[in-house]
Amino acid sequence: MNVHLVDGTYELFRFFYGAPSRVGSRGAEVGAVVGVVGSVLGMLEEGATHLGVATDHVVESFRNQMWPGYKDGSGVDPVLWSQAGPLEDALRCLGVPVWAMVDLEADDALASVAAVAADDPAVERVVVCSPDKDLAQCVTGTRVVQLDRRRRVLVDEEGVRSKFGVGPASIPDYLALVGDTADGYPGLPGWGSRSAAAVLARWESIDAIPPDPRDWEVAVRGAPGLAATLRREVGRARLFKSLATLRVERRLLPGVDALRWSGPEPGFAALAAELGAPSLAGRAERLASGRLG
Repeated sequence: MNVHLVDGTYELFRFFYGAPSRVGSRGAEVGAVVGVVGSVLGMLEEGATHLGVATDHVVESFRNQMWPGYKDGSGVDPVLWSQAGPLEDALRCLGVPVWAMVDLEADDALASVAAVAADDPAVERVVVCSPDKDLAQCVTGTRVVQLDRRRRVLVDEEGVRSKFGVGPASIPDYLALVGDTADGYPGLPGWGSRSAAAVLARWESIDAIPPDPRDWEVAVRGAPGLAATLRREVGRARLFKSLATLRVERRLLPGVDALRWSGPEPGFAALAAELGAPSLAGRAERLASGRLG
């Protein structure tokens, strides 16, 4: 079997900005909810059997206590965020497991469930549906891969190396050096994607990089200055690496059987009607009848 794990927060943003506006029967904007639910249904219609969705139930996480500049939801459209809770409810009513994260983030949940699924010999492939570069650290060979559903690009371990110049295990170190503007930490001054990739391709971890650039064994422009910066700010680099490192909590998934889709809950038709999208219920019922029949 294949396991599909979806970044629900990313999908919410994607459909909020890419799908038509829609007002539900209660007068609230639900266009993104309808878009994501319809998209997840599409995955099931295309053959997905074991599927789950992770969301950020609240914007802030434990990482905000580690770094004051970490993303906190500033600037997020309140109409967008008002659909986060309804999306979780709708997906659960569809019969899809949802990990709504509070202290940890959705990416942590995806990494956690991917680790559990990858350990199951019955699982052929784990597909993490998100383009988030943090999640590249979860990729393992061709067994755990990333899928950018919008661009229809599948990335395995070779693809990670081609994109970043380093292997999955070095992604937190890479982000520590170059920074991640989406998550709100800057990296180290002077370090860029080329220098970070060149050095980490050789040494893999920031703690293994020799302090003297003459020992780097790779040609890097401005090496003395980069080495001096790393020596001076190694504590900050380690902090940024910790921010980028996804936490694995295996308790989030007791086993892959919990991911098997067996049809919508009884109240899904009523919920779809409230969303002003009754066709969602028809699609779910036909799909369930076909599989169970």
